[in-house]
This record gives sequence, C-alpha cells and structure tokens, in this order.
Amino acid sequence: MTVSTAIFALVALLHLARVLFGWGMAIYTWEIPFWASWVALLAAGYLAYSGYKLQK
Repeated sequence: MTVSTAIFALVALLHLARVLFGWGMAIYTWEIPFWASWVALLAAGYLAYSGYKLQK
C-alpha cells in the first residue's frame, strides 16, 4: 500500500510540474494536450490520497 501510494503521489507531482512548467509531451507524432495532464493529476492525486487514508 505504501509503495502504490508513493508511486501515485509521484505521478501526480510530475503531472503538476508538466502543467506548471509547460513541458511538452508527445508519443511519436501525437502531442498530448495539457488538459490530459489535469485529468491525470486529479486521478493520481485521488488515488494517492485514498491510499494514504487506507494506511491509517
């Protein structure tokens, strides 16, 4: 549980950094829009928070 919580928290922080610093992300020629990072930030943040609450 601790490892998965840490991984989801790291993913959420990386998506937040991408949005704040304007880092581009592409898979081959497909540019991933910033709104996708907002969705991933919310999802990973929620999963990290839930994992933290379940550890208590």
